[in-house]
Amino acid sequence: MTIRKATPADIDAIEKIYDEIHTAEETGRATIGWIRGVYPTRKTAEDAVRRGDMFVLEDGEIIGTGIINRTQVDGYFGAPWQHETDAVCVLHTLIISPRAAGKGFGKAFVAFYERWALEHGLCELRLDTNAKNTAARAMYRKLGYAEIAIVSTVFNGIPGVDLVLLEKHLG
Repeated sequence: MTIRKATPADIDAIEKIYDEIHTAEETGRATIGWIRGVYPTRKTAEDAVRRGDMFVLEDGEIIGTGIINRTQVDGYFGAPWQHETDAVCVLHTLIISPRAAGKGFGKAFVAFYERWALEHGLCELRLDTNAKNTAARAMYRKLGYAEIAIVSTVFNGIPGVDLVLLEKHLG
């Protein structure tokens, strides 16, 4: 298994994973809270690759993707974060292909995120998920992330999202 920065050549594979997760949601095999054609889309991947903050997880092929940067979404401002610091790192849009679910790849990606943050001097980790996404919430809780608030918002064009804000301080 390898996690690396995505390149423009990876965009088709990333879009395929987005399609897989949308299909899983539409058929009731997953509850993420995303909507095909709204978020995430090919443009999501293209923009992140262009910014240089898209990463992919490979295990023979690309089976996971996520965005790592310092960008806090609007719902983060005014939240009761336990640690106020400028050394914030945020994980966005972590997706593991449904074909590879349950094999520890999500946990491996989060571990990579934590190492990446420390290597860049960022000790405050933040991320979010839809309140509906009970599987992600359980995984983050097991990995030591604290749910600090639930914010009702329009998230990436999706109305009525109860956005769960999570944090972990690496000290």
